[in-house]
Amino acid sequence: MSARDKRLLLLHERDNVLVCCEAIAAGTELLIEGQMTVLATDLELGHKLARRDIAAGEKITRYGLPIGSATQPAGLGQHVHTHNMKSDYLASHHRNAVGGGP
Repeated sequence: MSARDKRLLLLHERDNVLVCCEAIAAGTELLIEGQMTVLATDLELGHKLARRDIAAGEKITRYGLPIGSATQPAGLGQHVHTHNMKSDYLASHHRNAVGGGP
């Protein structure tokens, strides 16, 4: 197993994303799979970041299963969320997509 920051959780060995165990501020240095990187954006608890470089069109895997596809490349340590991935199962996975919330 490669060295990894303890604030990041690998849910399954096949995953290409890691999950934040706490909020992490932009500018924070993180050790991911033995490589140091600097976080470009703030990350909230439970959000994902790239475990390695991910190509546009590549499946995003969490819990060892595909959860969507990258709509654009995501480099090591980059935030992976609705701005650069899409669900392969739902038309939209935004919080306000159903019921026209606030």
